[in-house]
Amino acid sequence: MELEEKYDVIVVGAGHAGCEAAHCAATLGSKVLIISQNLETIARMSCNPAMGGIAKGQILREIDALGGMSAIITDKSTIQFRMLNKSKGPAMWSPRAQCDRKLFEREWRKALEKNTNIDFYQDSVEQVIVEEKKACGVKTKMGVKINASSVILCNGTFLNGLIHLGDKNYKGGRSGEPAAEGITKQLIDLGFTHGRMKTGTPPRLDGRTIDYSKTEEQKGDEKVVGFSYKEKTNIGESKSCFITYTSKEVHEILKEGFEKSPMFTGRIQGLGPRYCPSIEDKIVRFSEKERHQLFIEPEGRETIEIYLNGFSTSLPEDVQLKALRKVKGLEKVKLFRAGYAIEYDYFPPTQLKNSLETKLINNLFFCGQINGTTGYEEAACQGLIAGINAHQKTEKKDEFILSRSDAYIGVLIDDLIIKGTDEPYRMFTSRAEYRLLLRQDNADIRLTQKGHNIGLASDERLKKLKRKIEETNLLTTFLKKQNIETDIINKVLIEKGSATVDQKKKLHTFLSRPQINYNDLLVSKPLRDFVINNKIGEESIEQAEIEIKYGGYLNKEAESAKRLNKLEGVRIPNDFNYEKLHSISTEAKEKLKQIKPNSIGQASRISGVSPSDINVLLIYMGR
Repeated sequence: MELEEKYDVIVVGAGHAGCEAAHCAATLGSKVLIISQNLETIARMSCNPAMGGIAKGQILREIDALGGMSAIITDKSTIQFRMLNKSKGPAMWSPRAQCDRKLFEREWRKALEKNTNIDFYQDSVEQVIVEEKKACGVKTKMGVKINASSVILCNGTFLNGLIHLGDKNYKGGRSGEPAAEGITKQLIDLGFTHGRMKTGTPPRLDGRTIDYSKTEEQKGDEKVVGFSYKEKTNIGESKSCFITYTSKEVHEILKEGFEKSPMFTGRIQGLGPRYCPSIEDKIVRFSEKERHQLFIEPEGRETIEIYLNGFSTSLPEDVQLKALRKVKGLEKVKLFRAGYAIEYDYFPPTQLKNSLETKLINNLFFCGQINGTTGYEEAACQGLIAGINAHQKTEKKDEFILSRSDAYIGVLIDDLIIKGTDEPYRMFTSRAEYRLLLRQDNADIRLTQKGHNIGLASDERLKKLKRKIEETNLLTTFLKKQNIETDIINKVLIEKGSATVDQKKKLHTFLSRPQINYNDLLVSKPLRDFVINNKIGEESIEQAEIEIKYGGYLNKEAESAKRLNKLEGVRIPNDFNYEKLHSISTEAKEKLKQIKPNSIGQASRISGVSPSDINVLLIYMGR
């Protein structure tokens, strides 16, 4: 059977990457088909019911600034919001939201169904139709052939997925859902290299059986900032999370099950995430620690189900339960579902272009865990970039690429395609060399114009951004011009433990002091009147304060980014013959031939390519 309609873009998989890819391509005007094994699990939060966090919150705000949907959906389903790292500098501030898992799914489905350019189809894709090294559709398990101009694979953990629980294992892409088979073999036959990775999930608990009086309450922020620049949502009453700890006794019980752990018996071949290890990993790698923190997180407002963050495991179910009942507050706990590990296929992302199109097959895009990443936010931003570029390719328009100085999204994709990964890749602020420029508060300033230029970010978003910039500039100018009397400001300086002044000074000079913030300057009546009369918003106030307080650092980092971008601007032709470079190392030549960087900047970041190799390359290119 062959479907009559030909689509511009087929998206295989409806997880976080697939949803964002479909939404972006369809919003730009492409006719999109989402194919999922189960349309009831669209946007399922397979692991913890939360979005954002360190660096991930920045990514979510970048998706929103460009015109994506993940931040809006998160805000609509938030049950607790926290801005992490507020005690540190603004480059480290990271928003995080605890979400209602079911509401998150429903809101995503509603958003996709409202887009008339999106169709839905429930089936399992077993083959990508490839003609003359070009993807032009898919074939499903039920024998249906569907034609398209581009195909985006967002298979998550489903490619030959194998679930492990103690000494048992069975095929599956997620608990209760079948694995996807067929695509891996076809891609290998087409010349792709592949590997295996693994991830895990903790047990789900019956909240009625937890004694919260023995745990530490973790409340959300009273002031909810949210993620989306477009619209603000009142989350209602915030739900608390709770903290408890393992103990030496818990560790000893868990060790009893190690002989049946698939991690230690060799049954799991794939590498797991370094920065989100299983409880077994923690006990072995951090043997000197007598306890590990556990987070008791609600799955939603209308359920008693609890997610035990920090207790990922694939140990036998009886061992899990026995150990859990030795944790404070969990002495009488009951399981909804045991934790388990899942092993799955991935394809090293060095086989991709910046656009996330594969180098081997035109019009075929990979995004999400198929590229070796872990995390909802990492998947969603790849879906956004793949969705945009699948549309751009169909319309014969230029690729949409973000640089390392543009966004964390640019850092993530550059890391993947240049360095690759042999373990699940997770974003951290430390991965970005220009993290002071790539803050969560200014993602709209960095990216909304870019999103608007391609037609993804709306006129409304751009108008709101321009107003924010205008307000910021107005306030910054005022702070640099307005004096404050010594008797007024010295009272504040004494209270804050900062040196007093003997003559009046401009307001902005005090903001550069680490002890002084904007609110301290509100002792100035002219400042208060100016803000009220000009209706300066909170976001603009925050921007002005950051720009003044960290101005020197920001300017220095911006100059450094400009120098980097000069190298990014020196393009390397895709058909460049590296064999003629006789003066570079053999390793450098092999790496350059394999990865085929599109610029000198990318070439300089390839492991094994030295500065002298780059100089030789520049000379051959007439530079």
